[in-house]
Amino acid sequence: MILGVCEWLSGKLGWSVKVIRIAFVIAALFAGAGVGLYLILWLVKMFSK
Repeated sequence: MILGVCEWLSGKLGWSVKVIRIAFVIAALFAGAGVGLYLILWLVKMFSK
């Protein structure tokens, strides 16, 4: 979406990008953890290259 985390994570896990995006939205709406997790995964993505 914004930082490319969902597409990167879908390639790593072999899941659909759509499923991962929906999971992040649900996590952000219910617990707010989706936003923090997204930022943490973005940092992992940036430093894993």
